[in-house]
Amino acid sequence: MERVDKIINSFELQSTVFRRDFTVGNVKASMLFHPDITDVFILRSVLLACSGKHKAVGLNELLREILTASEAEVKQDDSSAADSVLDGDAVIFLDKVPGMIVVNARMWEKRAVTEPPTETVVRGPREGFIEDFKTNITLVEKRLRTKSLAVEKFKIGKEGNTSVAVLYLGGIAKPELVREVRNRIKQLKIDAVSDSHYLVPCLEERPSSLFPQVGTAEKPDIVAAKLLEGRVAVIVDGSPIALTVPFLLIEDLHSGEDYYERSSFATFLRVLRLVALVLAAFLPGLYVACMTYHYEVVPLKLLITVLNALKGIPLPPMWEILFILMLFEIIREAGIRMPKSVGTAMSIVGALVLGDTAVKAGIISSPGVLIIALSSIALYTVPALVGTTGLLRILFTIIGGLGGLYGLILGGAVLVHYLSTLNSLGAPYLAPFAPLIKNDLKDGVVRAPLFDLSTRPAAIGSPNKRRLQW
Repeated sequence: MERVDKIINSFELQSTVFRRDFTVGNVKASMLFHPDITDVFILRSVLLACSGKHKAVGLNELLREILTASEAEVKQDDSSAADSVLDGDAVIFLDKVPGMIVVNARMWEKRAVTEPPTETVVRGPREGFIEDFKTNITLVEKRLRTKSLAVEKFKIGKEGNTSVAVLYLGGIAKPELVREVRNRIKQLKIDAVSDSHYLVPCLEERPSSLFPQVGTAEKPDIVAAKLLEGRVAVIVDGSPIALTVPFLLIEDLHSGEDYYERSSFATFLRVLRLVALVLAAFLPGLYVACMTYHYEVVPLKLLITVLNALKGIPLPPMWEILFILMLFEIIREAGIRMPKSVGTAMSIVGALVLGDTAVKAGIISSPGVLIIALSSIALYTVPALVGTTGLLRILFTIIGGLGGLYGLILGGAVLVHYLSTLNSLGAPYLAPFAPLIKNDLKDGVVRAPLFDLSTRPAAIGSPNKRRLQW
């Protein structure tokens, strides 16, 4: 068939696609498929079913009477045949019959559904997304068995032709929000989308900002909860991380496990994360400011202890802290990039040996190492902001060394002002604190009991405000 030859010739290497000719009754037929990603057992059953037909048939009759057990559909346009083959489907053509039948015979390798490494929980579901597109969508659909759940699928990437899905709940998500997300993704012109993070810049209002304006989730229960609040989720084929918008800064202090714990304990954990985040960003700068300009704010006994430890240190406090910061960052990066079997040992031995040797050699002081160690531990209480907080503590260390406490106060004020100007697809980034939304404070730093969370977050702007009748 000429049209089959045309499709085969459109491939750079014609051996990429296989052609199998057969007959259905007295009608010639051809099947195109990709041998590496197509299940040959499904193809064999399809061919056996077709060979048992002894009269002329059309596409709809073939689909209705023969391919009854297959996930298949009739398409009238041949232009998508090559894309279907590259997706792992088998495409059947009948001679002198327009259109084609696309049979789902995909055989992609995928890993099992397991608990994600970055969102482990003591209580709550342990299922996490994997790299399979259909599995990830199914995990969300399993938790939201409602006719309101909409899953819009389309392809992105000139060469990669990656499947992307936009998920939302009709009547709960704002139509304007859904339309904006859909349009931004469709307008993206790119060769291929290897991961969901490729879509982050087109969903952010300020892609160059230090602060993320798009949420990420590796667990379907978290995505389902955000959809119920009126957000929109984006799932990308090949990525175990889903994106959610709008995104608020306060969400970084939240954990999926907070909603499976008692409200008092969940509130304590959120306050703890907030304190740890402030310590991670400001503690090195505060130490430098006090040791450079403001000895009077340090208690006398502590000051004497610190000054004794600083004797003989050749570096000023600011440069000493910056040096230790760089040392810790290098050790952390080396531990991440090295094989797991030696990465952990490298991090522990490197930190102990280098830190202890540097202190004994008089290059750095033990208080400086202690300050950076505390800051680094606090950094990982909010994993989503590790990169942002790591850069901020370097910035505030420099500000503390140049401007003292007054510089830190001014820098903190500028940071808060900057955050108040950010928004995520119309939602204020600092909500519910700036602007102050009293009803949303129930799920801010404080986590009220679940039965008190009767309304959806006003900052998201869902048209359906009530989610619980009590």
